[in-house]
Amino acid sequence: MLIKIKNYSRLMNNMMCGFKEDYITTEIGQIHFYTIGSGPPVLLLHGYPQFSLMWKETALILSQSYKTIIPDLRGYGNSATPRGLDDHSNYSKRAMALDMVQIMDHLGIKKFSIVGHDRGGRVGHRLSRDHRDRVKALSVLDICPTLDMYEATNKEFATGYFHWFFLIQDSPLPEDFIGSNPRLWLETCFRRWSGEFDYRDKFEAYLEKFSRKETIHATCEDYRASASIDLEHDKEDIDEKLDIPIQVLWGEKGVINKCFRPLDCWGKYTTKHVEGEALPCGHFIPEDAPRLLSKKLSEFLF
Repeated sequence: MLIKIKNYSRLMNNMMCGFKEDYITTEIGQIHFYTIGSGPPVLLLHGYPQFSLMWKETALILSQSYKTIIPDLRGYGNSATPRGLDDHSNYSKRAMALDMVQIMDHLGIKKFSIVGHDRGGRVGHRLSRDHRDRVKALSVLDICPTLDMYEATNKEFATGYFHWFFLIQDSPLPEDFIGSNPRLWLETCFRRWSGEFDYRDKFEAYLEKFSRKETIHATCEDYRASASIDLEHDKEDIDEKLDIPIQVLWGEKGVINKCFRPLDCWGKYTTKHVEGEALPCGHFIPEDAPRLLSKKLSEFLF
């Protein structure tokens, strides 16, 4: 069921007014991104089931002091949505991270900081491990490392993040289920994870992109990769700690706060300091608390 919004291009142009839109071409197709602001570069990576639009409010604040780069990860938004390979490697966080490096190369940026929410945090973590000479600092929002989360799975976590275990099922089961009523699926995700964030202002824009058959498949592949090849990559270099500071921020109303000790989890992955705290919001921190988040990020990135 494809959802089409009349005058969608005009809607996005109005929503992202002031942002510069661009693309790079990679081996799997185009990767879409926005930029705004000037100053030290910060790469902002979105999560599921959203795309670059989620960063609008936070990026506008950060752009007063930073050059912000806001891409759509492969499989999301206006970026390419290739058919998943049998081993899901073309949706591995390693492949997604390489897309991001290519964007920064295109912009002539050698060293940068990363802020990643949800899936974007996992891409940011892998980018920091695979391209250690490129990353100055890493901030992750409302996640713990993938390997830690799978290994600590219990009833409470599996219930709260049921989608982790549904989306990894063999194609086409989750694709057909979600595709039969993408509005219901998306509304369910936002209602369960939003806290006080009123998602309705952007909901139709999110739905228009998410409801495409190719996007539904691609986002399932993202999760299939996390439950397979990403875990292999994580285990291969688990003893090779990062040497950059890590900031961890999470929503006090969310599953991460209930089920994990984020600072302890992330402290195992770097030789530098780890800092952070729970913020008074749900999962979608950049939209639920953009001013508070921007303040915390500026204090960390400074």
